[in-house]
Amino acid sequence: MITIALSKGRIFEETLPLLKAAGIEVLEDPDTSRKLILTTNQSDVRVLVVRATDVPTYVQYGGADMGITGKDTLLEHGSQGLYQPLDLQIAKCRISVAVRSDFDYQSAVKKGSRLTVATKYVAIARDFFASKGVHVDLIKLYGSMELAPLVGMADAIVDLVSTGNTLKANHLVEVEHIMDISSRLVVNQAALKLKQAPMRHIIDAFESAISK
Repeated sequence: MITIALSKGRIFEETLPLLKAAGIEVLEDPDTSRKLILTTNQSDVRVLVVRATDVPTYVQYGGADMGITGKDTLLEHGSQGLYQPLDLQIAKCRISVAVRSDFDYQSAVKKGSRLTVATKYVAIARDFFASKGVHVDLIKLYGSMELAPLVGMADAIVDLVSTGNTLKANHLVEVEHIMDISSRLVVNQAALKLKQAPMRHIIDAFESAISK
């Protein structure tokens, strides 16, 4: 049995064509099914529906043989012991710094003043501002990051940005691009040794599909 860990939403949807290229079709819709283990048209392949941040953990500890997760998750939560054979080039977005449109970010940074930054990407934000020599106080939030500058809780946010529409709707502007993000295939190394042929078939099919 090959177990693949996926999260609901954009990654799941954009993974379906890759699975199809490997001859795998998920038989249930995670948005309508309450099941957390989904069957496929292959009797020896199943899909686990887990939180995006938990995908690396399931793969690392053998709950899944492989999984697909964003580069942001791997950087923030660690990727110890995981084999990362492919950047799948799906679920693309970016991590950026954003502030209120009336906040003078450049002056604040130049003066070396201390910034308060709200984010769920604490490690990424800390490393980025440290590389710039900017002192920051970090506030960890799990959602609705855009609120923090609006209510005066933070000077800036560090968050995923796709279209930028949510920032605009809340009168925020991007002021720095930290990094581009896409989703990666992560593989349990012990599972790859034990189930080399079927897992290699999936990896090769994914690689072929993204190279077209």
